Amino acid sequence: MALVTRTDRRPSITRTIWDSSVGKKSVMAVSGLIMLGYLVVHMLGNLKIFFGADEFNGYAHWLRTLGSPFLHYEWALWIVRAGLLAAVAAHAVSAYQLSRRDIKARPVRYAHKRRRASYATRTMRWGGIILGLFIVWHLLDLTTLTVNERAWAGHPYENVLSTFSTWYGNTIYIVAMAALGLHVRHGFWSAAQTLGAGSARRERMLKFLANGLALVLFTGFVSVPVAVMTGVVN
Repeated sequence: MALVTRTDRRPSITRTIWDSSVGKKSVMAVSGLIMLGYLVVHMLGNLKIFFGADEFNGYAHWLRTLGSPFLHYEWALWIVRAGLLAAVAAHAVSAYQLSRRDIKARPVRYAHKRRRASYATRTMRWGGIILGLFIVWHLLDLTTLTVNERAWAGHPYENVLSTFSTWYGNTIYIVAMAALGLHVRHGFWSAAQTLGAGSARRERMLKFLANGLALVLFTGFVSVPVAVMTGVVN
């Protein structure tokens, strides 16, 4: 009598959650909030440039020695970078797969136009692409100093001034921050809805917070290149 063996295996709980649309949206929401937290801290650190070269360079040195002597030089910084990279990857992959799933679900265009979505909603995809490209540029510019023509290793204050002393450095940065503001404006509200924090009563408050966060981040980040361009920081 032949033995019958079952080759199919039940997928793990993690796999089941990831394969569902709700699971992917949850991954997008959590990874987005992680990145949002990083952006707030990063913006506050950037604003130290208004207190002079010693203050800004001292802050940059502190980041590299964080956790010392338990951690070696720059270890804590690279741990943060690795975690942030994982969050970016999870956010991008889940967004792409949800987009593909949505297209497959409705391959034929609607016969009637749906209600016009907000500008931020309609540009989320392109905003994500712009931000992805900007991250690569930003790392090459101020981390590896590959594309920073007048880079001076170990002098972050001077390197920031060098970047924002060029028209293309300012243009790339400001366009990316505009995309970031739109992305945060829509993404924060969507994350709140996905994680169950949204409700009819809280909708106005959540939209107010989303708009406020987007405006604060855009203003905070853009204030640095504007200050360099106008000579406030030199």
